[in-house]
Amino acid sequence: MKNLYLSSFFFFLLFFTFSCEQKSGEVEEVIAEEPKWMDLFNGENLDGWIPKIHHHETGENYANTFRVSDGIIEVNYDDYDTFEERYGHLFYQKPFSNFHLKWEYRFTEQWLEDAPIYTYRNSGIMFHSQAPETILKEQDWPISVEYQMLAEEKEGQPRPTGNMCSPGTDVVFDGEIDDRHCINSTSPTYQWDEWVSAELIVYGDSIVHHLVNGDTVLTYSKPQIGGGVANRYDPDIKIDGTPLKSGYIGLQSEGQGVLFREIKIREL
Repeated sequence: MKNLYLSSFFFFLLFFTFSCEQKSGEVEEVIAEEPKWMDLFNGENLDGWIPKIHHHETGENYANTFRVSDGIIEVNYDDYDTFEERYGHLFYQKPFSNFHLKWEYRFTEQWLEDAPIYTYRNSGIMFHSQAPETILKEQDWPISVEYQMLAEEKEGQPRPTGNMCSPGTDVVFDGEIDDRHCINSTSPTYQWDEWVSAELIVYGDSIVHHLVNGDTVLTYSKPQIGGGVANRYDPDIKIDGTPLKSGYIGLQSEGQGVLFREIKIREL
């Protein structure tokens, strides 16, 4: 009987050790599969990025609007005489579907006074955008969804950042399609010269989260083609009701100077 107990004990010990090794291997496998962060911006030049500016052909970086200085992408209007509605976007070269994007931004003192007043201390990052080569020369806004970035305009007046805007698109908010072009987040108001950390978590055409300085400030779902605001697009591109499962990421220029740095992404 004693030998039977010993045999059972050793069998249990062997089984327990084998199970632990298996579980350890499983944990290691899960860790190995954790998505890695990738730099979208190399800190030196605009390799891998494609400009598209209103009134200009895709690929033309009019007046050096987008430039690199000290490891930062600048939206800079030093070489402009007037703005003339040159709404611009700098697109990364490949589309993404399920991803976690993060970056830091800060506004500059530069603002072109012939730009619309709403562009003051206002910029953004577009996502799920149509491909840059499909944007027509006289199309003002890409059909896309925007993570809108704002800073204080008038002292003491709330102006949250991390909002959602929808040129040529719709989203579902609070259980139904929201007709507003922009939906405000719950973020605090930041000063124009303050670096802000922004994040965007996107699950295809399902859930979208906006984060500011580590806090989730806005959540919505079902991004899709629809709505207005975008003008003079190719009608074959804008099929309302089409779910936006993927698309391009673009940094915005609309008359306000802004800086972007530490632009990273990991696919989910």
